[in-house]
Amino acid sequence: MRAARRRRRRGVSNRTRSVTSLYGPWTLRTGGSSAADTGAQAHSDEWSEHRPSAEEENRYLEQHGFAEYRKRYLGEDDEQNEENKGRYKFPYGDFEKVHRCGVLSAESRAGQYKHTDIEVAVAHVHGMLEELS
Repeated sequence: MRAARRRRRRGVSNRTRSVTSLYGPWTLRTGGSSAADTGAQAHSDEWSEHRPSAEEENRYLEQHGFAEYRKRYLGEDDEQNEENKGRYKFPYGDFEKVHRCGVLSAESRAGQYKHTDIEVAVAHVHGMLEELS
């Protein structure tokens, strides 16, 4: 399955780890053909209020596995095992919707740590949300 995804890889150093952005059809990242198909919604509340809890993540993993779990993240830490939650970086929604506050948080963190591939990916998602507004 991993080979089936189209990827553009450019490791970006973050301390001693590299984070790789996942590129491909946005259907892989949002679960629909566009952000609108996933029930994307604009939230003015903080991402910390909407981000799934550890318990919610674990329940989702039990029901759907890592193949589905990873679709909710814009990047991966290649140094982590594929079946480790710590591998997946830059979430931008819960397990049902894209959250504007999650996109803004990912955008801010990517810029702060100079993850240029993630910045490009999150800018694309942000643009899709802006088109819906």
